[in-house]
Amino acid sequence: MSAAAAVSSAADIRDAAVPVSERGPSPRKVIVGYGFWLFLLSDIIVFSAFFAAYAVLAGRTAGGPGGVQLFHRGSVLLETGCLLASSFACAMMSLAIDLRQRAWMVIGAALTFALGAAFLVLELREFGDMLAHGAGPSRSAFLSAFFGLVGLHGLHVASGLLWLIAMLVQVFTLGWRPMVLDRLACFSLFWHALDIVWIGVFTIVYLGAR
Repeated sequence: MSAAAAVSSAADIRDAAVPVSERGPSPRKVIVGYGFWLFLLSDIIVFSAFFAAYAVLAGRTAGGPGGVQLFHRGSVLLETGCLLASSFACAMMSLAIDLRQRAWMVIGAALTFALGAAFLVLELREFGDMLAHGAGPSRSAFLSAFFGLVGLHGLHVASGLLWLIAMLVQVFTLGWRPMVLDRLACFSLFWHALDIVWIGVFTIVYLGAR
């Protein structure tokens, strides 16, 4: 037996003799994934609180306009289409990352960013129209809950777009390093989670108003 094989065998025996609970931390990928799932779950809890507040306050219009008068079906459907399409583009970006195809990764990231930005523009336009007609968050409890819930989601989308730009910079400066790949995987989870939350917003807020 060679010296290298003997050392490896001795190391295996030593590791086997140590209880699993005392062998040290899990691989980095497992730790990062577990930690980010905890973050996502905590974020879902925050959104759940905003959903609960909206459910309680949805009928408290204080004599002002409600969702039926304020929401525009065509605009909301376009917003939803943009965000769902951006999720598909993000999935294509993840596939390109697995194949280490930088050009296709950039195309997927660009489509994700463009569609996410279009969603934000449409949402801000909706907010602007409501504010122009005096339907701001101070008008009623319903509008406070609406702007709080939908605005919180919009802030998450804006944060995701900034995160995506930062990741593109890291890919071009650091390459396919393990930490970069881990961060890209976390971004993908974050972006898909925003789509799931938006489905809840679309169903409860916009469809619920009709």
